Amino acid sequence: MKKIFIATLAFLALSTYSVHAQTQEINQTTKTQKGIILYGKQNLEPFDKKPFKAWFEEEYTPYVVDQPSVKKLEKENLSAYEIVIYLGSWCPDSHREFPRFIKILRELKYPEKQLQIYALDREKKGPHEEEKLYNVTHVPTFIVKKDGKEIGRITEAPESGFLEKDLLNIISKTK
Repeated sequence: MKKIFIATLAFLALSTYSVHAQTQEINQTTKTQKGIILYGKQNLEPFDKKPFKAWFEEEYTPYVVDQPSVKKLEKENLSAYEIVIYLGSWCPDSHREFPRFIKILRELKYPEKQLQIYALDREKKGPHEEEKLYNVTHVPTFIVKKDGKEIGRITEAPESGFLEKDLLNIISKTK
């Protein structure tokens, strides 16, 4: 009986440690010489608050989504795709492209809970080396996955000039 109790106790301790190791804090910031930056796993909450709201709204609000591309994307089951975003809250390219990309996803009613967002520091590193998982060397990087496999990415700026067109091109490749 004593052995069973000890084994159960050990199992519970290891389970608790394992769960703790797998959980990551979200919406962390870190202070740098040039100010506060987002760092690590994020959701969209920080972009509704200072100091990040200012640059987010500056691109989000005036951006006009390319409707022909959105109409085509609406025919696709975008929620069947995983989207992983790497950005730098210090980076002008991220300031421009990330808010636009979020506006497109909202227009398409993409489930925001499915988004994986990682903020990297100026060396393009995350607190848990998240950038290594997809070999991210530039920000922003928007990665599209289907069935757990990367099918395409947009790095820094869209090749076509429009994020929605590049997103459509990536998804169209899978057909």
